[in-house]
Amino acid sequence: MIVGVQADPLAAPHGSRRWLLSAVDLGSTPWWGVSRSLLERFLTRSPFGMAVLDTDLRYVWTNNTLDRMAGVFNTARLGRRMSEVLPRLAPGALEAQMRRVLDTGIPVLDFEYHGYTPADPDREHAFSTSVFRLDDVQGRVMGVCYMGVDVTDRWRARERLALLSESGGRIGSTLDIGRTAQELTEVAVPRMADLVLVDLLDSALKGEEPRPISRRGTPSLRRVAHRSLEEGCPEAVVAVGEQARYGPSSPFVRCLVDGRAIIEPTLSPSDARWLAEDTLRAESVLSFDLRSLMVVPLRARGTVLGVAAFVRRERTEPFDRDDLRLAEEFVGRAALCMDNALRYTREHTTTLTLQHSLLPHELPATSTAEVASRYLPAHGQEGVSGDWFDVIALSGARVALVVGDVVGHGINAAATMGRLRTAVHTLANLDYPPDELLAHLDDLALRLIDEEPDGSATAAVLGATCLYLVWDPVAQTCTVARAGHPPPAVVAPDGTVSFASVPAGPPLGLGWLPFESAELDVAENSLLVLFTDGLVERRDRDIDVGLQELRNVLAECTGTPEEICDAVLSRLRNGPLEDDTALLVARAHPLGPDQVVSWDLPSDPEIVSQARSLTTNTLARWELEELSFTTELIVSELVTNAIRHGAGPIRLRLIRHTGLICEVADSSSTSPHLRHARTTDEGGRGMFLVSQMAQRWGTRHTNRGKIIWSEQTLPRTDVPDP
Repeated sequence: MIVGVQADPLAAPHGSRRWLLSAVDLGSTPWWGVSRSLLERFLTRSPFGMAVLDTDLRYVWTNNTLDRMAGVFNTARLGRRMSEVLPRLAPGALEAQMRRVLDTGIPVLDFEYHGYTPADPDREHAFSTSVFRLDDVQGRVMGVCYMGVDVTDRWRARERLALLSESGGRIGSTLDIGRTAQELTEVAVPRMADLVLVDLLDSALKGEEPRPISRRGTPSLRRVAHRSLEEGCPEAVVAVGEQARYGPSSPFVRCLVDGRAIIEPTLSPSDARWLAEDTLRAESVLSFDLRSLMVVPLRARGTVLGVAAFVRRERTEPFDRDDLRLAEEFVGRAALCMDNALRYTREHTTTLTLQHSLLPHELPATSTAEVASRYLPAHGQEGVSGDWFDVIALSGARVALVVGDVVGHGINAAATMGRLRTAVHTLANLDYPPDELLAHLDDLALRLIDEEPDGSATAAVLGATCLYLVWDPVAQTCTVARAGHPPPAVVAPDGTVSFASVPAGPPLGLGWLPFESAELDVAENSLLVLFTDGLVERRDRDIDVGLQELRNVLAECTGTPEEICDAVLSRLRNGPLEDDTALLVARAHPLGPDQVVSWDLPSDPEIVSQARSLTTNTLARWELEELSFTTELIVSELVTNAIRHGAGPIRLRLIRHTGLICEVADSSSTSPHLRHARTTDEGGRGMFLVSQMAQRWGTRHTNRGKIIWSEQTLPRTDVPDP
């Protein structure tokens, strides 16, 4: 009796290998009966599990290695199919491969499948198997032979490596804490666990530095993410956004206190004593048949931010040290991303708070301009920028409307915005015309750049834009100048929308081109709309398209400035903002003829008494007799000063607004200054008296000379409603 197994490459089609089995025929004894003893002696000690199956894929022979691997012995296999012997080991997949080999003769090499075997029913194994067809010397198909090896360790290592690589690409895609936590759960379920929970300390969510946790204390945790294979499983105890409370002996608190991961291979009230203190979670464990728990701290920069819990339910095998090492890898990655998000949120909140503190908290009340404003920070990852707006009450019942935009984002941009806004306030109080004000602001920007040799201020200041508009309710005109900023929109009472034709001027910080102003006639009840480029400009379209959209919206809007602000933002800014947006809407109200009176006076000292008389009569008509004495003195001093030190013609104007304003204009550019006269001096006390009797006073230069003005507070009952 001679039995042999050999390869016959010449007989196989397409370069495949055919296996031939030769044996001496001893009567009617089947070939596998004759060859059994020789096959066993030849193959029983092989390190590979081996089996021979007939053409019906029923076991004919197996070696001891295969029996030990599967936990099913030879006597239980013979005459049966693999699906009958190993129903949990993906038999259909392997049987399909064996059937293909029987039909084609082409062997299958290193076919990998996984499942559970009777030898280890609680742990999933992976096997690599090669299948060959068996032919006799005449080429008749006798069956198949397969050889397999347990590659569970290799398979698990490959799965862990793939999971770790995937976690690097999926976790931390945004600077959103909740999204990062949810990405962590999506990576782990179902490939590592059946349920994943992420809880963060309340202090971390508030942007505070988490403090060390005492063993006796109860940490304040909040659920930020969960994911499970079964609907409703995590919500059984705590939902996202709710507080997660644990007992001091629970693995969650111990993990927070010690900063080390904890594995509980068996999760049951009898084995886990901490569940006896937490009846709600004990009921959940029993209800959902939760079997194994692993709690890993979310640690970044030496600080524990919270915990991530992994639970197995469907898979009966408990967590092991390899699972823990893998979990610590991508939990650590998630913790670093969350810490970056928390630090970004903290810086963003600080910058936003700083910016809001630098913006006007309340716009000044005035009857000459009904004003509404909006400021929307960007929602992108770039942070807060330096957009700003302002409303400044000027002399002569005029109002200045200002919007500006600083280049860049973050604290530097907000601080630079604060500097520029303060400078605009200071320059506005000096009553500079818009073009001169921007020129002085440009000089300030150049100094700021020179003061920062490291360039930290250069990026924020260089290229900043500003629009400065002055509304004069007496002349019913607007004087506008802009430094690289979009022009204002003017909505006429009939709904016609136009963008003011104002010379653009260079952005601030360049210092090589002059600024020019333009004067516009503004009808009563017209709307003045000032905005930053974040309202109309996007990366995917030209700014002209945004300006046309704004024009269309304003043409359709009616109502108060507040309602118009809401309508504009809802139409133009209804999605994520790429840049900050500042919007300022003002309805222009001129002063009525009963609020303004003026006289042209000759440059003659004798006219002073007549000026006092005209003033007294006007105050009587306005029912402001209480201010007659002080106003006579102010008018006398201002007119006398214009006659002595100025040049004709002289113009006296009284304005009844939120205060009583007295203005004296002449054609001289020489400005008076306050002097403190000595006791022996006969003069020099005029402007000192004016400053003592008026609430405010100052000088405003014009194209024709200057105006010296003073403002007194009206009696409380006579203050008109703004």
